[in-house]
Amino acid sequence: MTESSIKKLASTLLDAITDKDPVVQEQVCSALCSLGEVRPVETLRTCEEYLRQHDKLAHPYRAAVLRAMERVLSSRASELDKDTASTIILLASSEMTKTKVQDLVWDWQQAASGVLVAVGRQFISKVMEELLRKLHPGTLPHCAVLHTLASLSVANAFGVVPFLPSVLSSLLPVLGMAKQDTVRVAFCSALQRFSEGALEYLANLDRAPDPTVRKDAFATDIFSAYDVLFHQWLQSREAKLRLAVVEALGPMSHLLPSESLEEQLPKLLPGILALYKKHSETFYLSKSLGQILEAAVSVGSRTLETQLDALLAALHSQICVPVESSSPLVMSNQKEVLRCFTVLASSLPDRLLAFLLPRLDTSNERTRVGTLQVVRHVINSAAAQMEDKKPFILSSMRLPLLDTNSKVKRAVVQVISAMAHHGYLEQPGGEVMIEYIVQQCALPPEQEPEKPGPSSKDPKADSVRAVSVRTLYLVSTTVDRMSHVLWPYLLQFLTPVRFTGALTPLCRSLVHLAQKRQEAGADTFLIQYDTHASLPSPYAVTARLLVVSSSPYLGDGRGVAALRLLSVLHPNIHPLLGQHWETTVPLLLGYLDEHTEETLPQEEWEEKLLMFLRDTLAIVSDNAWICQLSLELCRQLPCYDETPQEKNFLYKCIGTTLGAASSKEVVRKHLQELLETARYQEEAEREGLACCFGICAISHLEDTLAQLEDFVRSEVFRKSIGILNIFKDRSENEVEKVKSALILCYGHVAARAPQELVLAKVESDILRNICQHFNTKVLGVKVETKDPALKLCLVQSVCMVSRAICSSTQAGSFHFTRKAELVAQMMEFIRAEPPDSLRTPIRKKAMLTCTYLVSVEPALDEQARADVIRGCLHSVMALLPEPEEEDGGCQKSLYLETLHALEGLLTSLLQRNMTPQGLQIMIEHLSPWIKSPRGHERARALGLSALLLRHFLEQLRVSALVPFHNLGLLVGLFSPRCADLWPATRQEAVDCVYSLLYLQLGYEGFSRDYRDDVAERLLSLKDGLVHPDPTILFHTCHSIGQIIAKRLPPDQLISLLLTMFEALGDPEKNCSRAATVMINCLLQERGGVLQEKVPEIVSVLRSKLQEAQGEHVLPAAQHSMYLLATQHCAAVVSSLLGSPLPLDRRLGILTGPGGPCTALPQGSRCFRPPLRPRAPADTGGCPSPCVLVPAAPSLVLCRASTTACEQTPRKCLI
Repeated sequence: MTESSIKKLASTLLDAITDKDPVVQEQVCSALCSLGEVRPVETLRTCEEYLRQHDKLAHPYRAAVLRAMERVLSSRASELDKDTASTIILLASSEMTKTKVQDLVWDWQQAASGVLVAVGRQFISKVMEELLRKLHPGTLPHCAVLHTLASLSVANAFGVVPFLPSVLSSLLPVLGMAKQDTVRVAFCSALQRFSEGALEYLANLDRAPDPTVRKDAFATDIFSAYDVLFHQWLQSREAKLRLAVVEALGPMSHLLPSESLEEQLPKLLPGILALYKKHSETFYLSKSLGQILEAAVSVGSRTLETQLDALLAALHSQICVPVESSSPLVMSNQKEVLRCFTVLASSLPDRLLAFLLPRLDTSNERTRVGTLQVVRHVINSAAAQMEDKKPFILSSMRLPLLDTNSKVKRAVVQVISAMAHHGYLEQPGGEVMIEYIVQQCALPPEQEPEKPGPSSKDPKADSVRAVSVRTLYLVSTTVDRMSHVLWPYLLQFLTPVRFTGALTPLCRSLVHLAQKRQEAGADTFLIQYDTHASLPSPYAVTARLLVVSSSPYLGDGRGVAALRLLSVLHPNIHPLLGQHWETTVPLLLGYLDEHTEETLPQEEWEEKLLMFLRDTLAIVSDNAWICQLSLELCRQLPCYDETPQEKNFLYKCIGTTLGAASSKEVVRKHLQELLETARYQEEAEREGLACCFGICAISHLEDTLAQLEDFVRSEVFRKSIGILNIFKDRSENEVEKVKSALILCYGHVAARAPQELVLAKVESDILRNICQHFNTKVLGVKVETKDPALKLCLVQSVCMVSRAICSSTQAGSFHFTRKAELVAQMMEFIRAEPPDSLRTPIRKKAMLTCTYLVSVEPALDEQARADVIRGCLHSVMALLPEPEEEDGGCQKSLYLETLHALEGLLTSLLQRNMTPQGLQIMIEHLSPWIKSPRGHERARALGLSALLLRHFLEQLRVSALVPFHNLGLLVGLFSPRCADLWPATRQEAVDCVYSLLYLQLGYEGFSRDYRDDVAERLLSLKDGLVHPDPTILFHTCHSIGQIIAKRLPPDQLISLLLTMFEALGDPEKNCSRAATVMINCLLQERGGVLQEKVPEIVSVLRSKLQEAQGEHVLPAAQHSMYLLATQHCAAVVSSLLGSPLPLDRRLGILTGPGGPCTALPQGSRCFRPPLRPRAPADTGGCPSPCVLVPAAPSLVLCRASTTACEQTPRKCLI
């Protein structure tokens, strides 16, 4: 773009700046700035001309143009030529001073001042010349001129300072003429900036244009100004002016002559301190005070010591003011106050500590917290002065270590962090500080509020624990000098229970320290236990880290941290473990990475850890080492009394370690101690103890059983159960808990012991002792236990024993003599449970036990089998429907597990008799529940039936073609349920029919993988059963009937029909309707083969008509009789005519509306023989003089014969 076009565009924009819309004004300014970035000179000249030509333009718009010019100049001033710069300077100077002081328009003047400051960064001489021309002797300068000079002193100190003597010589004579507070504030601001600029210049003389400048060049003038400001203006009532004076006095004090400063300090310091009581915003006071103190220290003032007490008291009160995070000035004030303490600490450290440390023992919380903040700051900022004070400071921290206030604790942690960086913790007594940090890391997270409440005055949102955790890790990883202090000292905090909450940060810090030691060399890494007697042994560390890893996600993921530390410590644990642990530990860590606390399978994780322990013991293969580890594991048992899950795992570790020990004496000694010291009242501990004995029995079966018997014979146990002491030393309940644990121990021993050894011990040792502990006798009389825990333990143990027998390779030849007794006991438990509710898992576990027992030889007799089936069905089927999730997930889980246990038991019983007869027996037991009036019972029964049929089908092995003789009965039982009111029942019924049809195909010789197109259609029909529309539902039932008709063998047809006739009287109307639909479908499709069975069918149909209550049955029965008559006319007529007279009323309705006659073809004749009277005596005493006898046989014959005439050419006579 040409210069003229730039100017034209800029002029256009400037014309639009007077728009009344502020948004438009802002957009115009932005456009001017963008244009100025590209062509700064042309844009600035255009703006200058515009303002000069539009002298009447209102000041808000003039200010907007000037601000746009300033923004362009801030980045493009270097591109200006001298003429343009001079023009802009003159314009800005004119704009800045157009108004008088009393008419000051600050927005306008500030914009013009900003332009001068921006130009002054490049053309300082021209700007200063213009400003100096504005300073007239004997006349107060314009406030904007003072403001500009002040801003330039900061923006370009090197350029302004050489002019300062001239500026000061013009300003100081008129200071006394300033009467207005605004003018005085402007003078104060200028003097402050002049002093800051001079100090910057003097501090960087190597870069200054005139390196010969000294403080003396300004000292006299500054002191003259100081005299006016301090003695006159500081006494003003205007708070703003007083603060401006104080701000100026801070930097000015550095330029005062040393003698003058020393002379003024006794008045200056009290004057500043007195203002703390007058001003709520004390930041500027503290900042200026810090500068004055620095100036005093720099000149070696002796007056400072006399003012120290007042200074410390005032500063300490400021540091103890509650800090509101929403107030930046308060935060800044704290920083400035701490800076003052730093200055005092560097010159008078003893006096400072003598003031601070006694205040750690006060009752006021804020005083203690504030004092600790000062101590921390002094330790960091005055390290050299505090070097010889370290023991004194350490000893003074003993009282704060006992403080329970969370704010004080947080402050103490921060002090200890500072101490760590400066070598305090290397002094005697430093270990106490480290222990304090670890204690705070062990605080329970739930006791710490996540965020302070709105009324909280706590300046930190972090909890004491979070701050301590970060501090410990940072000190361990970033402070090199702490490495030899923390290693191996931190190891002693791993095993005490009170530090459990700190395990994760401890392990992480120790891992880092250990790795640093390894890098430094093996000699520095190996721990010399003889010189560190307080450290836990390698066995204690191994036991602790392994056990806490069983709950890997607790405490911020301590499982990962513990395993990593264990891996790093392997040279200190055993020299042979390095290669194996380096391989297996990463696999364990990877497994944890794949899961979360919610998805981790706990049993599987514990088994992985136990495998890791077993492999470790196998690699070490040192009996002394293994025995020592087992001893340490036993010692740590009391540490986990509050964490049952971890204690349970510890018992498993003990069993694993004892199993690897070769010393039988050690094994038996530890087992005896475990039995004597176990807390039998705790369920988890009983389970853990039993697991320990079971795992130990893998390698020491004989010793484990012997120790259990020795314990029973010992004084400890006999005293517990003795009749004279039962109510003295222990309650009856406690005794039963001991028995429960012993019974469980035997069960786990049986489950874990080697299969080749367990069978010989089952009845002679294991079951004998289990039953002995369960059956209590008092004075020779058996006493029934009331403790459900004891019952449950018995059931669990018998279950484990039975499972062990079943899994043995010699199970087929093993004759279990106590089988019937145990089954009877389990059934007694099952019957004792309430049939309508689930309260304990006894029912479930007892059925699971029976599942294993029925698989063992000898087989149960038929009566016992029937009792088991009936008892279990009665115990489960009547339970109320499973609870919803909101009612309790545990209850629902127990319900489902109980149902699965029943399924397993029935399947096991069926497996013992895999014949059609065996299948029918099982279904017969389920039949009453299939026909139950309660929907949930029908649904369960159909579900169980479908399961049994699927199992039977999967296990079917047909060696010769034999008939499936009860197919019709079973299909007839299930198929009407396809219209049950419950959708789940309908689905299961179809599955039952589906399995039965494939069973028939299997008995016919088809392979298991054969798929029949007709039978497969059943699966596609299941969708139609979901729909509640009766039309769709019964249409689907008709289709199912067609499929059954196509695949049912002829010899099964009559049994199917007879079974379905039974379903006509089903109280569930939908099922009764479905039966009629399927009966008629079968008669229509397969009625032709039923000629020999017609009399039986007619007889049954007549009897069912007499019993049926539903209105839908009669029309369906009419149609059934019609369908049968169309195919077997003579047989039907013969059967009907052979019926005894008088005919019942229900059969008589066959002649009424809707009967066969109404369905005769058009033109056919229907003969109705007249009704003949019969004597009252023949009616069984009926009071009517005669009885109407409908001639139903004739009518049926009429319709059937008519139909036959249509089908054959021969003449029909009726």
